[in-house]
Amino acid sequence: MFLARSSLLLSSFYCIAQTLAVGASSCRCLFGESCWPSQADFSSLERQLSQPLVYPSPPAKPCYVNATSSECAAVVQNWGDGNWRADQAGAMQATNFETFIFPNGTIDACYLNVTLGQPCDQGSVSVIGVDARTVQDIQAGVKFAAKHDLRLVVKNTGHDYLGRSDARGSFVIWTHHLKNITVNPSFRPAGAPLSEVYEGAMTLGSGVQWHEAYAAANASGRVIVGGVSEGGSVGAAGGWLLGGGHSALAPSYGLGVDNVLEFSIVTSTGEHITANAYQHRDLFWALRGGGGGTFGVVTSLTYRTRPSTPLIAAVLSVVVNGSIPTTPIRKAFTELVRITPQLEDAGWGGYVFTSASNGTYEYTFIAIVPNVTWAQANATINPYLDYMKGLAANASAEEPLVIEAAFTSPFPSFLDWYTTVIPSEGQVGGNIELGSWLLPHTLIENEYEKVADTLMGIAEFNYYLVAGGAVSRVDPSSTGLNPAWRQASAHAIVGTIWPEGTNATVIVQHLQTLKDNTAKLRALAPQSGAYINEASLYEPNPKQTFFGSHYQKLKAIKKVYDPVDLFVVAEGVGSDDWDKTLNCRL
Repeated sequence: MFLARSSLLLSSFYCIAQTLAVGASSCRCLFGESCWPSQADFSSLERQLSQPLVYPSPPAKPCYVNATSSECAAVVQNWGDGNWRADQAGAMQATNFETFIFPNGTIDACYLNVTLGQPCDQGSVSVIGVDARTVQDIQAGVKFAAKHDLRLVVKNTGHDYLGRSDARGSFVIWTHHLKNITVNPSFRPAGAPLSEVYEGAMTLGSGVQWHEAYAAANASGRVIVGGVSEGGSVGAAGGWLLGGGHSALAPSYGLGVDNVLEFSIVTSTGEHITANAYQHRDLFWALRGGGGGTFGVVTSLTYRTRPSTPLIAAVLSVVVNGSIPTTPIRKAFTELVRITPQLEDAGWGGYVFTSASNGTYEYTFIAIVPNVTWAQANATINPYLDYMKGLAANASAEEPLVIEAAFTSPFPSFLDWYTTVIPSEGQVGGNIELGSWLLPHTLIENEYEKVADTLMGIAEFNYYLVAGGAVSRVDPSSTGLNPAWRQASAHAIVGTIWPEGTNATVIVQHLQTLKDNTAKLRALAPQSGAYINEASLYEPNPKQTFFGSHYQKLKAIKKVYDPVDLFVVAEGVGSDDWDKTLNCRL
């Protein structure tokens, strides 16, 4: 079975031109080119697999077949559901990464809004691949891609703000159905001494998502450090961890990379190996922060867990009139920035969200602290909530401050908090790109007003308390993670969104604004860096920004385990050896 789309063939002409320019052996083979594997080649691969080959299609495609069908109705109903999107081989969580913009500005896409009058095209969605259910499936897919020099991508849920989960004309290994979860009563990493045993460690297949991992951990009386997103649809054993893995629990228990004990991974030679502190130690170091889609295909990993304990949550929600921050809001945020290090040292982790819509500006802060009494939690967070109440009481008639919520509350477990406070849907199904920067402890301690003024000047931003505390107490050289994380107190994010159907010229304008705002963050602490999983595609020095002083060591390790550079992703280790399309070597 082959996909025949004129737009994909048009794209191949660009690739052929690149090949002629740099040499025939220097570019990956893409769909539509003469080097593309034959039907017989794919049939031979399929005989090695536990499942038929998968042919990903853009998620809106049923609406172009029949806009009044039940299939189309299901697409419309679930468009913003992260778990539904994760179940679609061709869906990304951010829809702009399903599209493709040609150099002349033409956009190849499949929009949900069929009234735009555009055809449903493949865009950047991979055209064929392996629906992996076993390690052997992955090994067969990797060997096939290497043999035919294909552009290979690895996809689980499609949560990726750098577009690393698909590529135009590519071959995909889809790991989403590797759902095995094992809670080990006692776990000893391979090769470890008999005395090194971890109670309740969890082994997760690479397709497990956080809502599944949290439920399994809670059922066993354990808690696991993981990400926070609507519906828990982010993958628990893939790019989240490989990029570092921040969490509201990080100030108490460290980042994801500080809690992983062991990886199982298929390398570009098809070898299936175990990496931990005793075997393939160099790879174990690199996988903890060196980025997803770079060193191989993770098949499973094992996390340490802790006994589940009650936690205390804090919630603050404030609304003011207007589309920009007022003086009371600026004071509120400035105070939070000032106390960020002490909150994190006390174990608090959480998130600030700001938004302007319908004539109002909203400022929301949610945070948690585990394994403390309610009185202990209140002693550290209530001074800030009381400060907010004072701001509201003393606000002028011209700049009123309305507090919709300002309280703390106990929860029996992390899962109880997560399912109560975090929405089950949202955050996905639209066009979005991000920029971010890690804000060092010394910056916040000495120049907190400058930090607050810069972010408030951007108006809409997120500010995450997911560093400091336990994160800062880890030796920066112990993992491949960007050392900037160990000096940081906060992770600041800006973004831009646009409606589907927007033309390329306007999209470029949106992205320029994003670049400008990201530059403002970067200027606060140029020596710091950014979290690669929530960052900009336009960093002027991505090697330093995402990996810091670890870059050269990471690249050397990649050459050992991926000697043919099969795994190449945007802004990833080794991507500097490839052109902007990542299809041709420089």
